[in-house]
Amino acid sequence: MPVDTPLTDERIRTESWIARLMKRPELGSIAGLILVTVFFLITANSAMFTLSGIMNFLSPAAQLGILAIGAAMLMIGGEFDLSIGSMVAFAGMIFGALVVNLGLPLIVAIPLTLAFAALVGVVNGQLTIRTGLPSFIVTLAFLFILRGLTLVGLKALTGGSTQLRGLREATAQDMLAPLFSGEAFKGLFAALARSGVIDTFPNGTPKVPGIPVEILWFVGLALAATWVLLRTPAGNWVFASGGDANAAANAGVPVRKVKTALFMFTAVCAALLAIMQVMDAGSTDARRGFQKEFEGIIAAVIGGCLLTGGYGSAIGAFFGSIIFGMVVIGLTYTQIDQDWFQVFLGGMLLLAVVFNNVIRKRVTGER
Repeated sequence: MPVDTPLTDERIRTESWIARLMKRPELGSIAGLILVTVFFLITANSAMFTLSGIMNFLSPAAQLGILAIGAAMLMIGGEFDLSIGSMVAFAGMIFGALVVNLGLPLIVAIPLTLAFAALVGVVNGQLTIRTGLPSFIVTLAFLFILRGLTLVGLKALTGGSTQLRGLREATAQDMLAPLFSGEAFKGLFAALARSGVIDTFPNGTPKVPGIPVEILWFVGLALAATWVLLRTPAGNWVFASGGDANAAANAGVPVRKVKTALFMFTAVCAALLAIMQVMDAGSTDARRGFQKEFEGIIAAVIGGCLLTGGYGSAIGAFFGSIIFGMVVIGLTYTQIDQDWFQVFLGGMLLLAVVFNNVIRKRVTGER
């Protein structure tokens, strides 16, 4: 009689490295970054990939990335926040009022601004959870509410203007200012310039005085979010809440608390960006953060986040944001009309959704 071949237990079945790689949510954004880099190596002026050119596109990438990482975490948890762009303007107004109008030091103004943002995140989360409405609708409403409150608030604070000035003067002497504004490692870059390692102007000052602090925040936030997702029980709760909230709740996952915390984190990311932008610009206005909610979500989708939740990564959003920064600044180094960026935006979103759909089916075994 023929002997039956024993079935292989799926729990001990090994996968090839290619199969494991194909399941990584970052794959699409890494591939996209390579393609975009090759494109600009061919078409752009060589100055784009000098140290100053790299800093030029990493700075806007970092600003978008701070939003995108928060959006990615929330999307993995199965929700959206369309109010993060308006939150940038609203938090900027709150921060400006605390610093300029009330004269508070940064050690007080920054935590209060972040707390205001977190409170709005709690409201968004609780309304979504308690009403059962899609977070898309709830946060779309807050997109307009926060933008309107910013307009009204700025006019009240300034006597009719939608711009509040004086922040640079108010924070110039504060010891915390270098953590949120300007460049880091200036001494190191000055020493590198004296040694001839980096380019200098004719007067001997380095063309790149340091690393913009938003880049350091961007990298740190991406690493911290990745550690939480991959190395902590809270990360498992985030994936479970986004994958199947009912099953997660039945398994003991505090789904409501997880989702509320994610809304808070996303709002705080927007407020953090607002603080850095306002301190760099020296002023805040009602248009700050306009349409950044869409760019942040698109960067997260390019980074591998599924619109259905339960899948994605912070590192993917990190690379997706760098793609954005590279394209929007890189076009200025070419002869291509910068308006093509809008075409790129839509095209990358469509390709990312199609690619992520293929990956989802591979991961879940759907047909």
